Amino acid sequence: MLFLEENLNSHFFSRHDVSELLSSASLHGFYLDDQDWPSAEHYFQAMQFDNPAFQEKIRNANTAEDAIKLTRWRFWQRRKDWKQRRQVLMTRAMYTKCKAHPEVAAALLNSGDQTLVENSSYDYYWGCGRDRRGENQFGKVLMNIRDKLRQEAKE
Repeated sequence: MLFLEENLNSHFFSRHDVSELLSSASLHGFYLDDQDWPSAEHYFQAMQFDNPAFQEKIRNANTAEDAIKLTRWRFWQRRKDWKQRRQVLMTRAMYTKCKAHPEVAAALLNSGDQTLVENSSYDYYWGCGRDRRGENQFGKVLMNIRDKLRQEAKE
């Protein structure tokens, strides 16, 4: 497990804060997999399922929060490979969001070398968890995208 200390070199934010540019819930739409997506969270939530009709229902949800609520209905079966694919799909969504919105990419690049931390008390996979020992996978996704954007800028 990762232990994160709060220090000046960390940026704590919420993945679900619609006003945060680096959030997956902010309404910065993009085109991916032959569809327009209102947010990275809409895309991410829809990709949990193989059912095109249900994916469409999630894509058309008014907010990212509404998209998440739809996925909690137990009737729908998640993809069998979901745990293996979720990080790749979140990376695709957030990278595409950055490419579609220069202000989002700039916010990410302007974070310098800060450790980006998804500040969730309850999520120990995507976030840091209550005791800051979570995996912070969302922060890692963003830092990897930041590195890729920097590399692209050099080329």
